[in-house]
Amino acid sequence: MKTSDFYYDLPQELIAQDPLGDRASSRLFVLDKSAGTFEHRIFRDIVSYLQAGDVLVINNTKVIPARLIGQRLPRPNANTQSQGRKASSLAGSEEKKNPGARCEVLLLEKKTADDWECLVRPGKKLRTGDRIVFGNGLLEAEITDMIEGGNRIVHFHYEGIFEEILDTLGQMPLPPYITHELKDKNRYQTVYARYDGSAAAPTAGLHFTPELLGALRERGVEIEEVTLHVGLGTFRPVKVEDVASHHMHSEFYRISEQTAQAINRAKAEGRRIIAVGTTSTRTLESAADENGILHAAEGYTDIFIYPGYRFKVVDALITNFHLPESTLMMLVSALAGRDLIMRAYAEAIRERYRFFSFGDAMLII
Repeated sequence: MKTSDFYYDLPQELIAQDPLGDRASSRLFVLDKSAGTFEHRIFRDIVSYLQAGDVLVINNTKVIPARLIGQRLPRPNANTQSQGRKASSLAGSEEKKNPGARCEVLLLEKKTADDWECLVRPGKKLRTGDRIVFGNGLLEAEITDMIEGGNRIVHFHYEGIFEEILDTLGQMPLPPYITHELKDKNRYQTVYARYDGSAAAPTAGLHFTPELLGALRERGVEIEEVTLHVGLGTFRPVKVEDVASHHMHSEFYRISEQTAQAINRAKAEGRRIIAVGTTSTRTLESAADENGILHAAEGYTDIFIYPGYRFKVVDALITNFHLPESTLMMLVSALAGRDLIMRAYAEAIRERYRFFSFGDAMLII
């Protein structure tokens, strides 16, 4: 199977640049994978496609404002270095008044209380020992190590609470295909986001409102939560032509005992498990054994789902429209069949659906 098998041509103007004013007013493309049929609805109509006893699984991760814009400080001289790393990071008040070139730090994964794995730009110029200042000295970073893949380990110096400083200085790490400025940070956050840790939103969940979730509960739909912290690997292209040769990025996930038991009970009773997003799907499939029994678990997953995969837990999926040749296109093709997905995408383009993170939704049943 080739990566090019998942290519489609998307007009640039169909890439949604801004979220809609009403989350639930997005369009909903309904794909019946058994009948091979399509319907065109509005997202809030999803209530009519779910029934009492269904289990809706949502990803409660929260996107952190992980993008920091700062200026590189001049490298300390030998006298400053001899005073030790801590002294060098806190000294130099004069040089902070005259910072150097603009640079960017993107938080990827927390390693210790003040150490993060980060993506930095310009990557070729920022080396171990370099320091970056943000917000006129409110936050300072020092690159302490370079790791495989070009990422950096960055140690932060600050006074106060890091999360509050990040909320003040940080920007939402929007995907590269979104060029408009996001006016409201909360619009790149699901209404049920709870646990900090993601570098990108689980975008299928952006369509839900508290009212819509309430309507589903009234209908008898059971809502369960899992956590998967979305990494930037979500946006990385597949660079190999042979799909099976691609190695997925690793992401942290967690499933509670309560959620595992609820889903196992539903499966045993023949009720549907409907995942909200590819992240919820990957979480559930990562923690299930070969008999389809879901286990409470916490750890890292690099599961790669592409056509030929046998789903153990997930019966249906709510998702957005994905980039050509992406691992997410491969996942939805595994669930519904590649040919049907490609026909559905062609139909969505003809019908002028909005694509990608702030775009419209698809329900695969």
